[in-house]
Amino acid sequence: MAKILVVDDEAKIRMIIKEYAEFEGYEVAEAADGMEAVEMVRSEDYDIIIMDVMMPRLDGYSAVKEIKKEKKIPVIMLSARGEEYDKLFGFEIGIDDYVVKPFSPKELMARIKAVLARGAVTQTREDTIKYQGLVINFTAREVTIDGQKANMTPKEYDLLFYMVRNMNIALSREKLLEEVWGFDFYGDDRTVDTHIKMLRNSLGPYRNLIVTLRGMGYKFEKIR
Repeated sequence: MAKILVVDDEAKIRMIIKEYAEFEGYEVAEAADGMEAVEMVRSEDYDIIIMDVMMPRLDGYSAVKEIKKEKKIPVIMLSARGEEYDKLFGFEIGIDDYVVKPFSPKELMARIKAVLARGAVTQTREDTIKYQGLVINFTAREVTIDGQKANMTPKEYDLLFYMVRNMNIALSREKLLEEVWGFDFYGDDRTVDTHIKMLRNSLGPYRNLIVTLRGMGYKFEKIR
């Protein structure tokens, strides 16, 4: 049974998430602010954290940064702010998903399942692809660029690995959402564009290997 930590200063939201999560068979713990969440993570292990952004004492972003210093736990961020900047900042500090309030509890459960499922997947064979100074090691989940280890978010790795495994294949935004996020995405598909932008920045001199297919999606150019 997966154990979820729900962090939100609104008791009603915690109650709704807990009700749906327990119905799905999860064990749920609650924290009313970021400070309490950090202390709970230090003393207990959790499989995933649902973290609100705007909270007293310690905001969600700061709490995530502190938690990441202690343990590698997947985080889904909740926020009433849906601007690209807020989402980008969240992914840059290592969150796994970003849900804008008001949200559908059923959608949140689907996202939780998807994040947990991704974490359970392990590579069973050594598999490395090289192109000039770009080295992609699937088993080690590592990317190096001209000898330097790339600093990517978990979602950037997921997106890059999927695109590379489907090299030179046109991938629609809907297909990427389905395969990389693991469920039918509720909302617009700008999530893919945001992550592609982040991934290109991380790839630096090899950013052009990701080709935009106007009106359709993207593809990772075949490496020869």
